[in-house]
Amino acid sequence: MSLRFTPQPSLRAPDGRRKYLTPDERQRFIETAWTWPDPSVGTLCLLLAYSGCRISEALALAAAGIDHGERCIAFRSLKKRGAVVIRTVPLPDDVIARFLVMIPSGDARLWPISRSTAWQRIKSVMQAAGIGQGIHATPKGLRHGFGIHAIRSGVPLNLVQRWLGHADIATTAIYTDALGAEEREFAGRMWGESQSIRSESLSDPGPAP
Repeated sequence: MSLRFTPQPSLRAPDGRRKYLTPDERQRFIETAWTWPDPSVGTLCLLLAYSGCRISEALALAAAGIDHGERCIAFRSLKKRGAVVIRTVPLPDDVIARFLVMIPSGDARLWPISRSTAWQRIKSVMQAAGIGQGIHATPKGLRHGFGIHAIRSGVPLNLVQRWLGHADIATTAIYTDALGAEEREFAGRMWGESQSIRSESLSDPGPAP
């Protein structure tokens, strides 16, 4: 009997490159999106950064998916066997307010553009934010960045799972593996101890001849 190997999700590519935006890159992206000349593009970028949604979910969004009263977005995703799942993700009040100026009439999509066109516009914002090219500088990189930011902000893992729409919590758990400030602090203490020991050994002339 042969065993089937299922690759585990990871925040790193096989060559070691990260797949996510760092906190600094994510913040620069958000700041650039807020002041982007085209408000529609800026709002799309803010939606991706603040909700962690998939780009396909963002492009499928219509006016009915915006709940101004609850200040959240209802995303519609298609799961296995054709089941439709609706999940809600809260957004900051000022982001929700931006949708008021761009809501079309009827059931029209907020962004009636193709996936490739949307990606090119998002890429322009990333370049303006000074984010270098790579597998991290993508809508998926924004999604990963959201997951990491949520975990580091103390959001419970099961809530992050629901916001991101993961079927398996093991997928969400990859965000706990990202190197955070606390981990670097512990490592810094270890390096400091090593440096202190090395400095002492270098300054000690040893026993007199």
